[in-house]
Amino acid sequence: MSTSKTLAPHIAVERSGQGPAVLFIHGLGGTGNVWEPQARALADRFTLVRFDLQGSGRSPVRGPLSIDAWVSDIDAIMGGLGVERACIVAHSLGTLIAQHYAVRNPDRISRLALVGVNRAPEDSRRQTVRDRAAKVRQEGMLSIADGVINVALSEQTRRNKPEVVACVREMLLRQDPEGYARSCEAVAESVGVDLRRIACPVLLLAGSDDSVSPPAVSQKMAEELPEAKAVVLENCGHWLTLERPFDVSRALAEFLPG
Repeated sequence: MSTSKTLAPHIAVERSGQGPAVLFIHGLGGTGNVWEPQARALADRFTLVRFDLQGSGRSPVRGPLSIDAWVSDIDAIMGGLGVERACIVAHSLGTLIAQHYAVRNPDRISRLALVGVNRAPEDSRRQTVRDRAAKVRQEGMLSIADGVINVALSEQTRRNKPEVVACVREMLLRQDPEGYARSCEAVAESVGVDLRRIACPVLLLAGSDDSVSPPAVSQKMAEELPEAKAVVLENCGHWLTLERPFDVSRALAEFLPG
């Protein structure tokens, strides 16, 4: 059974299952629903906590967004649930937030799974992200949705899994343009972490056809982390949890403790 409540101001949170705690963090343009396949697969072993980042989905934007603000929201959620220690599973932008949380709270994280990993953007890309924010403010989410789909989903997914295309498109179009724009600006202003300070075991899952975060990004990060393994899923783009749901769930089931 899944329960929904607000544990931090204006943050929509769902908790389901039983067992050790696993906190899921979605990416830019997503919601907690990107983890639905994994929630169904893992709820018999873990207490699963999903939420919509402030500015996304059911969590309205209240002010300027930043990695620091999102990290503080995670503290509030975990505190409200009485969770002292958890595994974190994150996608895309969520992986950058998770890296910052793990560095600042090493005693509260037991394992870290990064799906379609993001690092802080290179300086040359920061203006591109700001331009996307400006476009959404001026023209709305429809102006970017199909472009995101064409870049972020694999060609095989676009051809053979129209239900995945529809799901991603609906999540994008349902986003509040201002919340999405401020999220883009938070990405543009973000900085990286010292990966050597992440001491817990890390799993990195990459899609072979992911042009947003190519497998080489995960493989390089695995080399920089003290204890990490990178796995590449074939014929898969950036939205791995939806494009290859069973493979992602299987990899997480093998990696998570308990």
